[in-house]
Parts: sequence; C-alpha cells; structure tokens
Amino acid sequence: MDLFTRIRENAGPLGKYADVAEGYYIFPKLEGEIANRMVFNGKEVVVWSINNYLGLANHPDVRKVDAESAAKYGMAYPMGSRMMSGNTDMHGQLEKELASFVNKPASLLVNFGYQGIFSAIDALLSRKDVVVYDSGCHACIVDGVRMHLGQRFVFDHNDMASLEKNLQRAKQITEKTGGGILVISEGVFGMRGEQGDLKGIVALKDKYNFRLLVDDAHGFGTLGARGAGAGEEQGVQDEIDIYFSTFAKSMAGIGAFFAGEADIMQYLKYNVRSQIFAKSLPMPFVEGGLQRLQLLKENPQFKDKLWEIATALQEGLKARGFNLGNTTSCVTPVILDGSVPEATQLVTDLRDNHGIFCSIVVYPVIPRGMILLRLIPTAVHTLQDVEVTLEAFTSVAEKLRLGAYRADQIAAKIA
Repeated sequence: MDLFTRIRENAGPLGKYADVAEGYYIFPKLEGEIANRMVFNGKEVVVWSINNYLGLANHPDVRKVDAESAAKYGMAYPMGSRMMSGNTDMHGQLEKELASFVNKPASLLVNFGYQGIFSAIDALLSRKDVVVYDSGCHACIVDGVRMHLGQRFVFDHNDMASLEKNLQRAKQITEKTGGGILVISEGVFGMRGEQGDLKGIVALKDKYNFRLLVDDAHGFGTLGARGAGAGEEQGVQDEIDIYFSTFAKSMAGIGAFFAGEADIMQYLKYNVRSQIFAKSLPMPFVEGGLQRLQLLKENPQFKDKLWEIATALQEGLKARGFNLGNTTSCVTPVILDGSVPEATQLVTDLRDNHGIFCSIVVYPVIPRGMILLRLIPTAVHTLQDVEVTLEAFTSVAEKLRLGAYRADQIAAKIA
C-alpha cells in the first residue's frame, strides 16, 4: 500500500473527527487577552482551560520585559545552537537562579518541555539500564521511554506495591547487565490532578538503588511553601535526583529546565540531542523567564490567590455532589458518566448557553462511558467566576442525568 493511501484511510483516533470537531471541540480558537474571561465563537466565556496558574501571562512587568527584550534583540538572537554559537551570560544566569530556587546544585535550560524530557530520557539510559515509570505519566515521558533500547517496566499509577514488584524485576536484570535503574514519576499528574507519591517512591531508594526523575510541570510554582513544587510539598526535594519542569504552566512562557547534581547537568548539556542540535532559546524568552521567576519568588500572594480560587472551586463542586477523583493539586477534574455524543452535547451547552469553557476528555483517552471535564484555576479568576461555573455544572449534570443529551432525546425535540 502507498504510504499516503494508508494515512488517508486512517487519520488516527482524533483526526477521524476533524471534519465535525475541528474549530470547536478540537483546535478551538480563544480570542482576546489571556485572562479569566475570553471570547470563543463570538461570545464571552469563563476560561478554565489555560495553564496560566499564577496569572503572569499579562502581568505588566512581564509584558514590559517581553516587549523590551524583543525590541532590543529581536526574536533570532542568539543565533544557532547553544553549543555552537547561541550561548549567553543570561542563559547561564537563568540556570543558576532556577537551580537555587528548586534547591539543586545546578540546572540546564532547554527550549521545550516535551522535547527536552523526551531526549533526556534517551540520553540518560543505555541498553544495560532499566527504566520503571508510572502508568499515568505524560506522553512526553512515554515517548521518551519508547526510545529506550533496554528493558522498561510500567507500574500501576501511584501504587507502591506495583512499583516494588517492578523494581524487583529491574534489579534482577541489572545484576546481570551491570546497568542501573531509573524511576520516573510526576510531581502532579496533569489530567486528574493527583500528586505523585514521591514520598513512597523515595522510601524504596535504599533497597533498590535507583535514581529518580520527576516531571513537575504542574507542581512548580503551585505547590510547596515557596512554590518549589511537589518535592518541597512532600518534604523529599533532596531525594529527587533529576528535577524537571516547564515554563508553560506557572511561568506562562516558553522553555523548560532540568535540575540536579552539577556533573549530571553537565552530562545532559553535552548529550541531550533535542537541545544540542536545536537553535538556542531566543533572548526574549530568557529575559522573560528571569522576570517571571523573580515575580514567582517575590510574590507568594499569587500562589495564595490561586489556591483561594482552586479551593473554592473544588469545595463548591464537591458540595454539589461532583466526583473530583483524587486530585491533590489545583488541577480540577470533574468525572461524569456518559457517552462521547452526550459529552459533546454537554460541552456545547456549557460553552454556548452558560459561557463556560473547559477542556473535555473522552474515550479512547479515558475508559468508555466516562466524561472528564478538566478545569484549571488561576490567580486571575474570581469568586464570581467560580459561582457562575458551579451553577452551570449543576445545570448540565442534571440534564445529563435525565438523558437530555442523548441522541434520541435531541432527535425527538427537533421532530
């Protein structure tokens, strides 16, 4: 079969819905300033679908530095890969400040979270090594693990008994190969909001002699006394061997970083292929990152406001009988029973009639018969936004319970 013939006949699990879903359910277009309320489909909506946790996206100091840096340097400088011609003192300064903030000796700046961790997993592991990772890990980790030429095992989500069983298997292999073991988890699992059981994982380190890599994209800036993440929150930051986070969430920017022992960061600096063969992070993102980090460190009230909104939203939903799963973070999943067609009708009702925009997740990403609506609170939301959202969710949940979104009921109304 011709390659393109196969592609045209099978567009993939999401691509097959493009004709009916693109622009509304998939690849929707939000317009206006990044804020708690934006415009969708010509109407104002309360937006719970943007990872602007601390509200830095439109902070005046951030906008000022972004604009001034772009005017001073343009978007091209520094040109070339950082290894060859794209290194600057400011790249190094941002690394030093990031390392200090997450209480690690050194850090490494990379351009993007997905490509960064994907490539770092490949760089860290040889075919003699074994990687053991949580089944709930993000696609960037799964794709990185798939690149591994040695053995890989997945443990049940946050299940320490399952982790230990797989560590026993890994240890048996590495005793023969002479390799090492890497365990990978997340600080916060972004879909359902549970923190990774980092404390439970590190309790097994002495027994199985592994290294721990934690992707803390959703924990950085939102958890811990200083906002240094899930490791700080759980009191095990020192036991995380390689800490990773992205600027795309709390920092409302572009870029990512690793942090850990200086010689390990040096190794990654010279071996992460997605970085050494890519153009250096442009100066506006570096200077912008420095400004965002400074605001994050000096303004704990941003995190306090975020949690005020998150707590009001989560407690309000629970009081009205909604199932939020096991979230222990700001990520707020609302789990409902229903089919994919019902889910689309429910979301349409939320957006068009109630002015509420949130992300929708359905089968095959989650089990058949389940609808997951994910809400991301931010420091720029208001308690009024929360109240409006609670009323809207109460309304659509009742309609879902009564079958109003079923195809036969909709057809009957039209008839």
